[in-house]
Amino acid sequence: MSKRVRRISLLIILLMGIPLFLIWQNNDIVITKFTYRSSKIGRDFDGYKIAQISDLHNKQFGNKQKRLIEHLRGIHPDLIVVTGDIIDANRTNVDITMEFIRGAMKIAPIYYVSGNHEAWSGRYNELLDKLIKEGVIIMDDKSIEIQKNDTKIYLIGLSDPDFLSNNIQNQDRKKQIDQKLKKLALHENELQILLSHRPELIQIYAKNNIDIAFTGHAHGGQFRIPYISGLYAPNQGFFPKYSSGAYKMSKTTMFVSRGLGNSKIPFRIFNRPEIIVLNLEKEK
Repeated sequence: MSKRVRRISLLIILLMGIPLFLIWQNNDIVITKFTYRSSKIGRDFDGYKIAQISDLHNKQFGNKQKRLIEHLRGIHPDLIVVTGDIIDANRTNVDITMEFIRGAMKIAPIYYVSGNHEAWSGRYNELLDKLIKEGVIIMDDKSIEIQKNDTKIYLIGLSDPDFLSNNIQNQDRKKQIDQKLKKLALHENELQILLSHRPELIQIYAKNNIDIAFTGHAHGGQFRIPYISGLYAPNQGFFPKYSSGAYKMSKTTMFVSRGLGNSKIPFRIFNRPEIIVLNLEKEK
């Protein structure tokens, strides 16, 4: 085989391989497992399992979200938390979202907070009505106690900052978010778990004695450089500090989901869709 033929063959393989690689990167769901140990975790919550879904953006994983639901079912979670952007403001389809919700509700209770795309969509009230009818617990600016026998944990939710007026300066927004969280995070001696779309607000979470924060929004940096970082995240810019995984600040451990769907950029690189699973363990 001549050099020219070999080069053409390699080029053809490469051109065929790139689309297949992108399809795999966009559709093959990864389950990332973490364990959180604390003396605040009572014996009845020892081994309690939380699955996080974030940034679905109307993405479909098979007919009626079959593949996504099968992954969740295999996890056997006690609780499912959804941290915003289950719809996409650029192509809002509430029906696709509800296919996921109906399937997931058969697995475990769902607790939900909004993301910026819900704020931008103009259809948030429609979405809320349908979520509530299916039994989803809406956590926007709320605190809920979950009790098992004589032990309990607190779930706290923050609505997305883009529901605030666009005329408010960034620092004023942060002050308002801080004030809201102060009124909600009142149980420092109990385990406090925050649901919030935004990882870049970790300083506010730490300031208010949050133990665990589930966030999304960063899409894993969209394109990840292996062993280094994500490339770009909204509200953080290039090489974002908080794009994927677990981060600790003071007493707060924040988990940032890479999410499941895409928005303006239609593909991912070295950044497959992700479900985070957190196992709670009582510190011995």
